Amino acid sequence: MPRRKTTQNQDKPETLATEENWSYEAKVAEIEEIISRIETGELDLADVFEQFSIAINYLQECDRFLHSHQQQIDLLIETLHPES
Repeated sequence: MPRRKTTQNQDKPETLATEENWSYEAKVAEIEEIISRIETGELDLADVFEQFSIAINYLQECDRFLHSHQQQIDLLIETLHPES
């Protein structure tokens, strides 16, 4: 099987969802691309493990992003309905 090289920097996945250029949608697209490459079988087994690890890191970033924003929403809702 031919080995596909990617052009993105995968040695250091972004770890902070608060970075200015970080995009939830872009990370989801990258995760979907990784899954697609794994499913098509175009990667060597070692690359499958590496790409899977990268996808997990991206999923964790997305989870932190969503969790952080959920907390912000909860706080805003709380300020709309103060307890008596």
